[in-house]
This record gives sequence, structure tokens and C-alpha cells, in this order.
Amino acid sequence: MTSPSRSLTIERPGTHTLTEGPVPQPGPGEVRVRVAAAGICMSDREVYDGHRDPAYVRYPVVPGHEWSGTVEAVGEGVDPELTGRRTVAEGFRACGRCERCRYGETSLCTAGYDETGFTRPGAFADHVVVPARLLHPLADDADLRAAALLEPAAVVAAAVRAGAPEPGERIAVLGAGTLGLLAVQLLAAVSPAELVVIDPREGRAARALDFGADEARVPEEAKELRGRYDLVVETAGAPSTAADACLLARRGGRVVLTGMFTPGAVGIDPVHLSLSQLTVRSVFGASSAAWSHAVRAFTAGLLDPAPLITHEFPLERFAEAVALVGSGDPDTGKVLLRP
Repeated sequence: MTSPSRSLTIERPGTHTLTEGPVPQPGPGEVRVRVAAAGICMSDREVYDGHRDPAYVRYPVVPGHEWSGTVEAVGEGVDPELTGRRTVAEGFRACGRCERCRYGETSLCTAGYDETGFTRPGAFADHVVVPARLLHPLADDADLRAAALLEPAAVVAAAVRAGAPEPGERIAVLGAGTLGLLAVQLLAAVSPAELVVIDPREGRAARALDFGADEARVPEEAKELRGRYDLVVETAGAPSTAADACLLARRGGRVVLTGMFTPGAVGIDPVHLSLSQLTVRSVFGASSAAWSHAVRAFTAGLLDPAPLITHEFPLERFAEAVALVGSGDPDTGKVLLRP
């Protein structure tokens, strides 16, 4: 190929460049994907602002860990039939050999942190090169715009799998952001007796009704619901939501923590935890199994991330796009870059 390939690089916090270079070539076991859409999340904003833990980013870096595209070329040893397939791919570059990987917990790989868009070039570019083993091919008619959100959907799928919801249970979701609303869609598919979403932003909470929730409440209204729910899925990562989630669960209930908490978050009361005999799980990223779960739900029509998307920008308008993420604007949902 003779046409150049563009990529957006964050050289250091607060500084980015859009450059052109040769189209990247896949090596053995790799594929080159033409990027269709890439989502911007708070982790990308943290990379741009310089607030991400240094152990989880390497500058300069091409961000972009939420993306979709079409396989354009394959490297040595890769099935040529993948060429032309619409696809997404796991971000974690798990080793596949350590004990955690062999157990299926690829997001907990002990070989060291390595992830597309943070330590390897990501999808804020015309092309991204990834190991073929990380691909999750999609249907030929898959909506690639919506599929760009399958990475956060995979995280939510990991939480749902950990929570093991059953039909007829009472379920609460804390947070009505991207993760929360995707969680509502997946949880609604198991036919709960009650599915409530709690978020301090009334508009966001009310929007959950369109995604399958039965009821939407703000935190003050939810205090009367403490001790009611079989399963509570926390997605907000706010200072008090881990503790709040445990208070909402019934005795013997289950709590799954999905939000990324920062130092200073309120701890879980160990007395309440032991007396209530709660099962508390946390989620970090998504394993290969969780990715498969999300892709199957997407293909079956049980998961539709498209309504979450509110803004789309070309690579040239990255500064404008990233400023929207985390701005607090209630009308801003998911922001996409469209190379």
C-alpha cells in the first residue's frame, strides 16, 4: 500500500500530534485492521492529562483500546480467510502461559501489564496491528460504529458473569454511565423480577428505563431499598459506591464492583460484610471468556451499545473530543473518533 497511515500520538501529558507514516505491516501471528471507530473513555482522558498510574502507560503512546474495524492484512501463520472480516479485539496482551492465563483469567496475567492503547499502539489511528489470537470476529453485517463499545461491554460481561444473575432475582445497578447502561441491557436479558438503576444524575438514571430497567432512583431515594437486592452491580467508581452497594444487598446477597476507585474511597464496613454474609467480587478488565460473552450478546441482539453514542469526531478534532469526556455535560454520552 502506498497511501500513508495517520496516527494520533500523545507524546507526553497534554501534548499530542497527528502524523502520517507508512502503513504498518503485520508480523508473524498478527493482523492489520483498518479502524472504523474508536471510543474515548476516562482512561484515555487520564492518559492525556497525565493522571494515569505510570505503571499502566508508556509515553509516547497512540491511545485507543475501545475500537472496531475490518481486517485488512494478515501476517505469517495467520489464516488468510480473516481478511475482510469485521472484528474487535481484546486489549490485554496476555501471555497465555502463566497460571492465571491457563486458568482462563487472562485479565490477571502475571507476566506483566501490557495493553493496546496504553503500552502498545492503539486505535486512534487509521490502522492498528494486533495479535490474531486476540480477535473476536463479528457478523458480516455487524454495525462497526456500535461494536466500538464492545470493550466496555466485555468489562460489564465480566461483572455479570461474576454476579451469576438468575431469572426472578431482584437486581440493582449503581451508576448510569456507559458501564451501567450496558449492564442494564445484559441483566435485563436474564428476566429479573426487579431491575433498578441508581444514579445522582436524574436524567441519566431515567435513561436506564430505555435500556431495560424497571425503575430509576437517585441515591437519596435508594436508602429505603437497603437490604433488598439479591445482586448489586456497582459501575460508578465513586468514593462511596462500593460501601453503598454492600448496603443495598440482602443478607447472603452478591455484590460485584466494576468501577475503578481512586485513593480515598470509602471502605466497606467489615462488620456489615461478615454479619450479612455477602459475597463481594471485583472486576479488572475482561477475560477472553467475558469478551466472547459480550460478542455473543451483541450478535444475538441482546446488547445494543449504539444509543449510548452522542458525539463523533475525526482524528483531527481529538482535542475537542477528549475535552468532552469527563466534562460533566449531562448531554455527553459516548464519544467516538472516526478515522
